[in-house]
Amino acid sequence: MALVGRPSSGKSTLVNSLCGRKVSIVSPVPQTTRRQVRGIATKNDVQLVLLDTPGLYQSQETLNLYLRSEAARAIEDADLVFYVLDQTRPPGLEEHAVREIILQSQKKVLVIINKIDQPRRGEWDEFIEPLKEFPQVTISALKNEGIEKIWEHVQSMVPDGPFWYSEDYYTDQEPEFRISEIIREQCFLRLKEELPHALYVEISDLENRKNGELLWIRAHVVVERESQVGIVVGRGGALIKEIRQASQKILREIFERDIYLDLRVKVVKGWKTDGRVLKRLFPEKKTTD
Repeated sequence: MALVGRPSSGKSTLVNSLCGRKVSIVSPVPQTTRRQVRGIATKNDVQLVLLDTPGLYQSQETLNLYLRSEAARAIEDADLVFYVLDQTRPPGLEEHAVREIILQSQKKVLVIINKIDQPRRGEWDEFIEPLKEFPQVTISALKNEGIEKIWEHVQSMVPDGPFWYSEDYYTDQEPEFRISEIIREQCFLRLKEELPHALYVEISDLENRKNGELLWIRAHVVVERESQVGIVVGRGGALIKEIRQASQKILREIFERDIYLDLRVKVVKGWKTDGRVLKRLFPEKKTTD
């Protein structure tokens, strides 16, 4: 099943809440999620294979076209769609565009009104009226409030069938992808708003050492211009050290072993419009519902 919505509507936080573990990276920067991220949530006799998709954003820039195609592909392949709304921002052109996609999708849809722990802004009652045919829940994904309501609804909405995964699985992401996403998250949390969209993370080497007790990683934060290298590195290397240490701490918890991260910065000019780079970042992958 697919989660769709505007950028920063709380889709990634909701995936993490449903799975009970960190699956998707989260930051205040819009469009943090770039690829479909698969989380696995199991409760009683229901298993959800959750596809956290990039926020649907109206732009013709090459990178944004890839982001929109990722979300559209997830909707097309899903048995059930979670449409996540952020009630703290008035509905705008983007939200109306997402609503039209939902209404035209001919999919089973659960409308999830998120961030109820914060004040509502905008004329939401009028916006939601065309969505009345779908069941609705109100939640705070950040505070884990209302999540039980989601499970109550999906009980009757998901198709019958065997579990795809063992009950103790919470994601099937490859290690390289998980590592690159954690490092990218830590970059997003520390860099000014425009720079995170100009970088990606490349895993150059990954080795098990000390009889599997240590995971050794070499990774590169890739930026577009030479002038951005110094911003990521920081004065005296302080910022890249902070990113490295924070990433190592989270990766130790995920992989349950010691982590050594060799983190560097390099330049790939114009990568956001380079088809070869974008195909590596957004590989075709068959989805499972």
